Formats: sequence, C-alpha cells, structure tokens
Amino acid sequence: MTSPDSNPRRVPGGRPGGGVSPGETPPGEGGTYGISHPEPPELRSKGWGPIPIVVIMVVTALVAIGLIGRAVSLMV
Repeated sequence: MTSPDSNPRRVPGGRPGGGVSPGETPPGEGGTYGISHPEPPELRSKGWGPIPIVVIMVVTALVAIGLIGRAVSLMV
C-alpha cells in the first residue's frame, strides 16, 4: 500500500511547483446524467397487503391467550 504523501518528484505528469498538467487527472464527477430508458414499474404494491396484517394479528392473539392462560394457571 502506498502512502498518500508520495514523493512529488516521482508522480507522473507532475510539474514543478506541485501542479499537474490539464488532462492528467480524471474529472471530479461523472458526465452521465439520467437514464437512457424508463425503468419498469414496481411489481409489488407500496403498502402492506391484508394477509400479513391478519397473520400478525392471529399470532399476537395466540401469544396473548397463551400468556393469560399461563398467568391463570399459576394463580390457581
């Protein structure tokens, strides 16, 4: 691995005084803007469907029933 403080005398394209000739360094940003073709629409909906919500509610209800049953069995 090289250090960022390289010897300026050995840098290719270097000029006296520490600068470089125009065209020796790449541009700071890419020159491509936008996309060449439209992207396809999303295949899934943006919101939750009814099935995952129902599954979460059923699992929550079963856990609640189990915890209540466990608490009642400990009291008796």
